[in-house]
Amino acid sequence: MITGEDNRERPRKIVHVDMDAFYASVEQRDNPELRGLPVAVGSPAARGVVAAASYEARRFGVHSAMPSMTAQRKCPDLIFVKPRFDVYKAVSLQIRTIFAEYTPMIEPLSLDEAYLDVTENLKGMEIATEIAEEIRARIKAATGLTASAGISYNKFLAKMASDQNKPDGQFVITPKNGPAFVERLPIKKFHGVGPATAEKMHRLGIETGADLKEKTLDFLVEHFGKSGPYFYGIARGIDDRQVKPDRVRKSVGAEDTFAEDIHSYEPAREGLQSLIEKVWGYCEANEIGAKTVTLKVKYADFTQITRSKTVPTTLTAIADLEEVVDLLLVPLFPPRKGIRLLGVSLSSLERRRSETTPQLRLAL
Repeated sequence: MITGEDNRERPRKIVHVDMDAFYASVEQRDNPELRGLPVAVGSPAARGVVAAASYEARRFGVHSAMPSMTAQRKCPDLIFVKPRFDVYKAVSLQIRTIFAEYTPMIEPLSLDEAYLDVTENLKGMEIATEIAEEIRARIKAATGLTASAGISYNKFLAKMASDQNKPDGQFVITPKNGPAFVERLPIKKFHGVGPATAEKMHRLGIETGADLKEKTLDFLVEHFGKSGPYFYGIARGIDDRQVKPDRVRKSVGAEDTFAEDIHSYEPAREGLQSLIEKVWGYCEANEIGAKTVTLKVKYADFTQITRSKTVPTTLTAIADLEEVVDLLLVPLFPPRKGIRLLGVSLSSLERRRSETTPQLRLAL
């Protein structure tokens, strides 16, 4: 057995597998009439948000989390398809089964992506790039869908690598070229650096990984608090986070800062939809339900409030989550001042059990 000390001396082999335009690709697979056409999964309604966009739609600038009305302006021929989360979950479980043939060290991020630690794998394969190639081929054979992969010695770089050769490709970042790769990377492309943080970094003169690397640890802690040490490490290609299988977090959340302050309900609800889908995707991928929903609101003057609701039984469907979010959001309007940030988080998380949720078995 390899000790923790030996693991630090020996570079880990981490694979990040990311399905290509997952929801949209499933819809095109199941409906041949949609193939080759610009497809958006979501609602075309005024407050709708694009959950996923096909590569044909992306050529027009359509992307996930974009308001549906904006997407329609960019691509007048865009075809909207209602999400089928039960189908996406069933496909995700097929993919997870393939992962499990190679390693038990699987950390899902959502229905369509996961980290795999293949340093020691069940196939006894030495080369991580070959493992990634084999997994991608198995996924395509089993589901008819393509996946991209990033291979590296830590989670941050594996995640960054998986975006390099999309769709249906893979990319490796070795310990030798990791630091140089990070130095060239625009800060807005860093995983873990959201729009608001990127904007703050730009104001501080940080445009690339090289700029970030020049900042001292004290400087980064002063300006970014507990995230400072993480930013200091990844600027040097260092990320010691382990792949954690079957973990149940205490909470899961997402938030977004808007380019312009919001003053009315419709754009606020529109902005929340992508956050709802993000946190629910994590719950679905990890077989988790939640009882407590918290809405976070930060106003233009940076004052902040939260509103929470705990339900009697565990939420097991995205529609239930949307209903609770609406209950929390509606009383806040009209606001006395503009809203600059909204966030949704779930807590009181519980692992779902098949005997209490038979509908999940039907989805298989």
